[in-house]
Amino acid sequence: MKIASTHILVATAALFIAAPAFAATTIKVTENGEAGQPMTLVIDKPTVKAGSATFIVHNDAMSEEHEMVLVKLKTADETIPVDAAKNRVDEKKLKSLGEISDLKPGKNGALKAKLTPGSYLLFCNIKGHYAAGMQAKLTVTK
Repeated sequence: MKIASTHILVATAALFIAAPAFAATTIKVTENGEAGQPMTLVIDKPTVKAGSATFIVHNDAMSEEHEMVLVKLKTADETIPVDAAKNRVDEKKLKSLGEISDLKPGKNGALKAKLTPGSYLLFCNIKGHYAAGMQAKLTVTK
């Protein structure tokens, strides 16, 4: 009986130790900015390991709605052009991995994604926000 209890205890401990390896990475994103003022999109982890990730997005603005779009870049230095006529990125030309749209001031949203090694861009694509600085790069390693 004592040997069986010890084996169960060891097996249970091994599960708890291994559990974090299977857990999704949480990336906190804070969006801020009002019309006519500087706008920011800040991530708490600029580099993460490949695997499942959950982006927890908070709109810290007082009155401005924001959104967050996630795309994988072809290269680390790829730039995403702004459609000058629309003053926003043409999302039809990109392969989005997901989006949190129309995030009201003070509200939170979540996006789950499977990340593979490479470079990613997170950005707000509400008219004028991307060009105003609401973008951040994320590096995913093996």
